[in-house]
Amino acid sequence: MPSTDDNSFVQARDNTMHISRVRALRGPNLWSRHTALEAIVSCAPPERSIVELPGFEIAVRARFPTIGTLRSGPNTGPVALAHVLESAALALQAQAGCPVTFSRTAATLEPGIYQVVVGYSEEAVGRRALALAEALILATLQGQPFDVEAAIAELRTLDEDERLGPSTGCIVDAAVARGIPYRRLTRGSMVQFGWGSQQRRIQAAELDATSAVSESIAQDKDLTKKLLHAAGVPVPHGRPVASADEAWAVAQQIGLPVVVKPQDGNQGKGVTVNITDRAHLDGAFATAAEYGEVMVEQYLPGSDFRLLVVGDKLVAASRRDPPQVTGDGEHTVRELVDMVNADPRRGDGHATALTKIRFDDIAVARLGVQGLEPDSVPKKGQRVILRNNANLSTGGTATDVTDDVHPDIAAQAVAAAQMVGLDICGVDLVSETVLKPLEQQRGGIVEVNAAPGLRMHLSPSYGKARNVGQAIVETLYGAGEDGRIPVVAVTGTNGKTTTTRLIAHLFTAAGLRVGMTNTDGVYVEGRQIDSGDCSGPRSARNVLMHPDVDAAVFETARGGMLREGLGYDQCQVAVVTNIGAGDHLGLNYITTVEDLAVLKRVIVQNVATSGYAVLNAADPNVAAMAATCPGQVIFFAADRHHPVMATHRAQGRRTVHVDGEHLVAAVGSWRETIALRDIPITRGGTVGFQVENAMASVAAAWAAGLSWDAVRRGLASFANDADNAPGRFNVMDYRGATVIADYGHNPDAMRALVAAVDAMPAQRRSVVISGAGDRRDEDIREQTAILGNAFDHVILYQDACQRGRADGEVLALLRQGLVEASRARQVEEIHGEFKAIDHALAQLQPGDLCLVLVDQVEEALGHLARCVEEAAAVSA
Repeated sequence: MPSTDDNSFVQARDNTMHISRVRALRGPNLWSRHTALEAIVSCAPPERSIVELPGFEIAVRARFPTIGTLRSGPNTGPVALAHVLESAALALQAQAGCPVTFSRTAATLEPGIYQVVVGYSEEAVGRRALALAEALILATLQGQPFDVEAAIAELRTLDEDERLGPSTGCIVDAAVARGIPYRRLTRGSMVQFGWGSQQRRIQAAELDATSAVSESIAQDKDLTKKLLHAAGVPVPHGRPVASADEAWAVAQQIGLPVVVKPQDGNQGKGVTVNITDRAHLDGAFATAAEYGEVMVEQYLPGSDFRLLVVGDKLVAASRRDPPQVTGDGEHTVRELVDMVNADPRRGDGHATALTKIRFDDIAVARLGVQGLEPDSVPKKGQRVILRNNANLSTGGTATDVTDDVHPDIAAQAVAAAQMVGLDICGVDLVSETVLKPLEQQRGGIVEVNAAPGLRMHLSPSYGKARNVGQAIVETLYGAGEDGRIPVVAVTGTNGKTTTTRLIAHLFTAAGLRVGMTNTDGVYVEGRQIDSGDCSGPRSARNVLMHPDVDAAVFETARGGMLREGLGYDQCQVAVVTNIGAGDHLGLNYITTVEDLAVLKRVIVQNVATSGYAVLNAADPNVAAMAATCPGQVIFFAADRHHPVMATHRAQGRRTVHVDGEHLVAAVGSWRETIALRDIPITRGGTVGFQVENAMASVAAAWAAGLSWDAVRRGLASFANDADNAPGRFNVMDYRGATVIADYGHNPDAMRALVAAVDAMPAQRRSVVISGAGDRRDEDIREQTAILGNAFDHVILYQDACQRGRADGEVLALLRQGLVEASRARQVEEIHGEFKAIDHALAQLQPGDLCLVLVDQVEEALGHLARCVEEAAAVSA
């Protein structure tokens, strides 16, 4: 290991690297379609390259020779310590056997701050690899040793503990190959396939359709034998016993040799076979009794076979041989076992093809039966058996015999599984061969097993591997089925929530049970099951877990995408309404509209190849996303002559536009028209931004294949009130004045609202407004600059939550914006949202119009509703 004296860079104590934050991106994200960790890494000095650290690369390679090439990506400058961290974290996982290949490091606008992204297959392994990579770099900088072999061994062990076992893993792999989505529900082996009403669940190799009764029968070996005997399936004679004396009596009754085993056991635990005398039986009874009730049954000579039945078919069969070694005349039994266990295919658990032979008291006892001891040296060629049973979990081997199974035996195995009621069943039989019927030899079925291990069929010690996972998936889903439900993702700067709600309403009108997430909560079949801002991936995943959901519509906000990625692998329809400058720019390294567009297009990049992206043709940043869509594109815009629309239409592709007083969906010479007067939220087409929301929603419904009758019914029945779209241009009558409540909170929203209210007649116009503290100063000022030119009376109030701003800071910015407005004749400040609303309402006269930009949406709308109701009662 290099010494401190060999590394001059060690003397520079200002060389540091620090990880300040790590996020797990568990779905498609800004960087990749696959799972990844995103770390914020600071390097000091900021501009220093590892080239300026003489000897560093040599030293780090001495510690970790397989770290790979150390290089920076495009436009990221020289190779910094952050790039070394990226390479080390990826290489450590790869060396540990994890199937990861993606990594990237991006420089931020802050000097010395990088975003390091490294893929992972198991989150815990990825996090530990990142921590070990950091430790490697710091050890190198400080001239300290680092045991890379121990680090890799630690990661390999952790990966084996975390990843799915071979049985569940092969089913998941088969599902993925068919495009069926899955989600691991526990750290164990419970997995959900599909979404919503199309979901199925498994636990290891057991289906959700398998009843607890069938599983209980399979665990009761005596009851199982009785049922199989009734079905005409050959089984060994025997029965449960309560004592060693009773066991000996039963053994004499059915005839020696016998088998003694637990009545409710698995993996061959407590099983002793070929018992021929009382002493052997007493020991076997004591062993079996450790696992519960004991049964004695007839010993069947021959080999141990495992037949795997899935549904109504035999899909695999293996001959299982007990753990054994072969003498060479030189080594002891113990040494021979160690030599066999050195095979890299053998491990301690179920993750490897074979399990190490256990050299325990049971093995020693089995040696005694053969006249041997652990230190005995068997003759050359002598076969030494270490176990009575042939289970792989105790070190046995498996030989594939699927193609040898006689049709009669296959039929009896299927009959046994169906008699017990198991969809996936491991049928154990003992016979001389599987080439001829059991009746022609002294053979029989000795057990049936729920949730059978599949390892012996996937990676047999000898013979052909069988894709049993595929057979299980074919039982879950028929040909052409993928377990998916329609998923529509909606993003943009403005109009997301209304568009999300309207699309969900259209699906409901088509008779589907809809799950919806948005900034107001989570809804299933119209019932709210969660509240708050639920526009992130966790809420989406919860909807996809709900068994009563036939279609899902997700408002997809920037924050959730940055924090965790998407909550699904792909969507059928992606809708992007628009991209504006006021949507949290300056946060999380999203500093420009172009940055925001790159983030929002994640949903477009993850459209299914058979799906559609619905894009606003009039927004250049949105229209440009079309090039990244794996599926097709529907453009929408009010102006059918817009160049993007005209080109798209000329290519024979779908568009949605406005023609006079109608909304028009067109492709080629085909057209479907809907009168704007039949779309209440547009107020006869006078509310421009609602026309855009309607166009986006119609395009999404068209992309999802809804009938036009359903679309028309849904559009006509969607009222823009506080129930259907709270805080989205809710229009109310207050003593003859028009009151509009809206949750607009950025300059683009203000422009759209001004355009809408300008089309509505009013004698005097007033607005009640505050500002969100997590916006940029210029965005807050611009809101009142826009509104001040459109309203006669402006009432300012301060939000209940200032989101990091000092008291009065937002109000000061709003006042600054009003300085640029020429029209505002009256400006007032009221402390408290509800007081501001009451003050505005008190000054309204019939024919006036008041726009209330609410902060606490639910509470403010409730307050307004009570005011309107009280005013109506007084008038009555």
